[in-house]
Amino acid sequence: MARHLITSAIPYINGIKHLGNLVGSQLPADLFARYQRARGHEVLFLCATDEHGTPAELAAAKAGKPVADYCAEMHAVQAEIARGFRLSFDHFGRSSSPQNHALTQHFAGRLAEAGLIREVVEKQVYSVKDGRFLPDRYIEGTCPNCGYDKARGDQCENCTKQLDPTDLIDARSAISGATELEVRDTKHLYLRQSALKDQLDTWIDSKTDWPVLTTSIAKKWLHDGEGLRDRGITRDLDWGIPVRKGDADWPGMEDKVFYVWFDAPIEYIACAGEWAEANGLSEEDWQRWWRMDKGADDVRYTQFMGKDNVPFHTLSFPATLIGSGEPWKMVDHLKSFNYLNYDGGQFSTSQGRGIFMDQALEILPADYWRWWLLSHAPESSDSEFTWENFQSAVNKDLADVLGNFISRITKFCSSKFGEVVPGGAGYGEPETAAISEIETRLKRYEAQMEAMEVRKSAQELRAIWVCGNEYLQTVAPWTTFKTDPEAAAAQTRLGLNMAHLFAVLSAPFLPDASQKILASLNVDKPIWPDDPTTFLDRLGPGHTFAVPEVLFAKISDEDREAWQERFSGQRTG
Repeated sequence: MARHLITSAIPYINGIKHLGNLVGSQLPADLFARYQRARGHEVLFLCATDEHGTPAELAAAKAGKPVADYCAEMHAVQAEIARGFRLSFDHFGRSSSPQNHALTQHFAGRLAEAGLIREVVEKQVYSVKDGRFLPDRYIEGTCPNCGYDKARGDQCENCTKQLDPTDLIDARSAISGATELEVRDTKHLYLRQSALKDQLDTWIDSKTDWPVLTTSIAKKWLHDGEGLRDRGITRDLDWGIPVRKGDADWPGMEDKVFYVWFDAPIEYIACAGEWAEANGLSEEDWQRWWRMDKGADDVRYTQFMGKDNVPFHTLSFPATLIGSGEPWKMVDHLKSFNYLNYDGGQFSTSQGRGIFMDQALEILPADYWRWWLLSHAPESSDSEFTWENFQSAVNKDLADVLGNFISRITKFCSSKFGEVVPGGAGYGEPETAAISEIETRLKRYEAQMEAMEVRKSAQELRAIWVCGNEYLQTVAPWTTFKTDPEAAAAQTRLGLNMAHLFAVLSAPFLPDASQKILASLNVDKPIWPDDPTTFLDRLGPGHTFAVPEVLFAKISDEDREAWQERFSGQRTG
């Protein structure tokens, strides 16, 4: 049994996330976690809300609430929506937790002791109207690299270029829109990432199985232009983790907090501490996942995220871990994704464009969305959500292939043999051929899932469902029954066992549908079909079942057109 530590990029607390956020990190991470659990491995799947910095303050101010109250409320909302999408986190934590406060301050102290933090007096934008400095996301303007007119002061979400607030053209306050901005002196702490460049370069080179997208972004940041730059890790904000060296004060930093991109990745580790506390476990129980000197040397650590998060997870967070001089577990595989676009444009949380997670669940159950998003995951390039494509995939894949198979075989058996698995004759050549094809495709499916090739995994799973439909079409038990009931019984028995197999294999993608099928087949404890031939005989003669309700309703043209119209503009509520 292997041990898998899995983390998804932690979502900002500022509002409900759109489907592009979901498929870019949390959903594929859940797919992988569910698959590894199904194979019998030990899994710790962690995520949290990212609660510090500009987004939290701005969103709380807009909502007219104290920032701590706003974050607590939105964490509860995001946790509930995650449950709605059946995201199987072992713990969904908060970056504002006491564990993350303590651990962030601990890392800062270790980095300072190692000489990897320096104090810098820098020029920073100050808004006269707002009466405060405006670091990173408090400033919007035009990106000097690509011309995008809503670039933020830390990074352009359009071209992913790292920016400083003073780089923006026609800069304005994100709080008030004021353009009366001044550049003033302020002192901050910088992580000397440049001093760790060679170590980071060597470490990235060792990750030969990383996606090209991941490696290319990391290498670009390491070598393009001036190369890896030192990065500020403090900000002039009120909300955040106070700057301290572990338990000691940091002179001159009394009014500063740590930069959100310094403390947010550390929450992955702190979240494990939260998980342990919530489950009455000890410090050793979470450290065995994160400390190489506590047993984490046999852990396989996988991260999932969108491409805009790659630089911080391949460079800044690893620099923190390496620079600490402590034996922390480093990521083994970083699965990154391109962007999911929406109907001819971009999804955007800040602009309210696209369909958001709560709205999606109001329209249709989670499995419909899980299937489309995962089977169209933006791996090798950006992909695009269109309502026509969504309708087609739901109707053709879920309703016509999987749903149709389950309905046909259970209803036929019920009508001819009752709600019990029939006995009948032994298997012949058609059965042997179908089982052989399923066995071949199952090996491919497992290989794609292990490699985290999300779209290819979905394609192989669908092909396995098709095997069942083609088998039924070939042997036609409803016709065979008229002349050879014993042969028809055997064909039906295999069909019901295929339904069992499909339910188990589909569980990582379609947890609700899988559970419905298993419940109808009276299977309480599903196991993985390591030997398909044996597995396809598990439901023996006399095993009872019930005909399930329709698994997937087709999407009508009327519904599709109504939804397309409803979500054609920006979100208003």
